[in-house]
Amino acid sequence: AEGSNSDMYLHPVALYSDPFRMGKNKLVMCEVFKYNGKPAESNNRKSCNEVCEKAAEEIPWFGIEQEYTMLDVDKHPLGWPKNGFPGPQGPYYCGVGANKVYGRDIVEAHYRACLYAGIKIAGCNAEVMPAQWEFQVGPCEGISVGDDLWVARYILHRVAEDFGVIVTFDPKPMPGDWNGAGAHTNYSTVKMRDDGGIKHIEDAIEKLSKCHDKHIKAYDPKEGEDNKRRLTGLHETSTINDFSAGVANRGASIRIPRQVAQDGFGYLEDRRPSSNCDPYSVVEVLIRTTCLDEC
Repeated sequence: AEGSNSDMYLHPVALYSDPFRMGKNKLVMCEVFKYNGKPAESNNRKSCNEVCEKAAEEIPWFGIEQEYTMLDVDKHPLGWPKNGFPGPQGPYYCGVGANKVYGRDIVEAHYRACLYAGIKIAGCNAEVMPAQWEFQVGPCEGISVGDDLWVARYILHRVAEDFGVIVTFDPKPMPGDWNGAGAHTNYSTVKMRDDGGIKHIEDAIEKLSKCHDKHIKAYDPKEGEDNKRRLTGLHETSTINDFSAGVANRGASIRIPRQVAQDGFGYLEDRRPSSNCDPYSVVEVLIRTTCLDEC
């Protein structure tokens, strides 16, 4: 808001139990509107919700894998040597032991806080780069995955603050031979989840292949400029300029889980969204492309 016209309208849209003050206290997710009634520039929820309502009969489910990196107050990754680097990637993913994982207390506290709040958090794990972690939200129907993920991010910042740690959602916090951070989005419609749903999954992938550039622009706040540092074709990513799909392929744009291919129904995983994406934008563009045939 401009200082000369600074009052904005807050429209409450989702309510959560406050894990910090507890008792009757609540956290309220709000949409922001300007003085003229139009959504604020950062309010991507309104248009997302309108699209979700148009496609409600498709019953779209989402599960988002939120990766992030913990930093010390000097902006250096938590637990890393101050004048060097840890050993090469390999033993850190889903690791255990004080020489392999850093910040588990924060992860556990965040998980419990999300459960208390009523967020549909579904898992967590140490990631490939040391000090990098992930939590998963979902399965959620439609717009609610965006509400839950934004509030879960807020809670993560608050919890880390108590430990004197900074959380970054930058998709490539450390240049070089280190994994970036994404927000892999697992997505399905009721037809994909029913028997024979693999055909509908393949149809959706065909539609997604024709709208790659549009999705890349929607998958990070800088319309692909942030994600360009991460989607290089290395470190379990596809290249930002090319679309690809495959069964159990972590180097593809779209991965069909092996169990889904075996069962013949289920969901797809879009591995392109950046860790700092707006989940409302991700949900909106996926539904527009696959359900409303917009490209």
